[in-house]
Amino acid sequence: MKGFQAGDRRQWRRLVLSAAFAVAFIIATDNAFADSGNPERGKYLFDAAGCLGCHTDTKNKGKPLAGGRAFKTPFGTFYSPNITPDRKTGIGNWSDDDFVRAIRNGVSPDREHYYPVFPYASYTGMALDDIVDIKAYLFSTPSIAKPNRPHDLEFPFSWRFVMTGWKLLFFQTGPFEPDPARSPEWNRGAYLVEALGHCAECHTPRNRFGGLERDMWLAGTKTGPEGGMVPNITPDKATGIGAWTDNDLANALKIGMLPDGDFVGEGMAEFVENSGSRLNDNDIKAISVYLKALPPINNAVKTKTQSNSGNDW
Repeated sequence: MKGFQAGDRRQWRRLVLSAAFAVAFIIATDNAFADSGNPERGKYLFDAAGCLGCHTDTKNKGKPLAGGRAFKTPFGTFYSPNITPDRKTGIGNWSDDDFVRAIRNGVSPDREHYYPVFPYASYTGMALDDIVDIKAYLFSTPSIAKPNRPHDLEFPFSWRFVMTGWKLLFFQTGPFEPDPARSPEWNRGAYLVEALGHCAECHTPRNRFGGLERDMWLAGTKTGPEGGMVPNITPDKATGIGAWTDNDLANALKIGMLPDGDFVGEGMAEFVENSGSRLNDNDIKAISVYLKALPPINNAVKTKTQSNSGNDW
């Protein structure tokens, strides 16, 4: 990896040792069930999860879900895979169990570990029924034959086995567990933000190894996906969304309009088009309830010359 410093050696040794002791370790799922699922319900969940944008190379006029979109990161460039039901180049041969293992555990049908640019660290919280319904929807879409493009990664992350160590350090499996002390609306919002919508994957800073900085949960970062700035969405009034009303947040999610009348930028605009605009009003409200109940974190992502609402959303 470019910029890999001598001071990182101790953490790098931890990764190597973790991988060495666990290289044969493969996370498996004990959920075996027949192929099933509700494609109509799966379409709504598919939209909420933002699958279309990541798996479609829109810039190069790629076909929906055929993969090939480039994601430039400090570790190299990743290319999203084909998730159409094509049997040779897509996921047409996957069973429900294969799909659940990929979503919940970040492991392929061939028992290889996926890189966390695929947000399984968040998707692990998804309910089994939701996962299977999404698969049912994907299998109802057109089959497109398009081979996946290999990632172009920097050393040492070009070694996929390193992901074994990464998982031991930064990945915790397990479905979302509702908080009985909270309202059903709060819990629904938490599920949408933390698991299905995987908001933290963009809105939370990462350490030099790509692990989320949990003490800065959703507090924004100046080095988000593809180098863009991502805003603070905790309820801090000075640097986050603490001064926003429910209607302000609904407008941002549904039509991309910010409280100052500006509109969201590229990354968030894609979310609005493919996900936010397709969520029902109850889910939009639940997201608002959850975000406003978060601990406020003062973290100014923008420069002094930018407005606090900014169009980098």
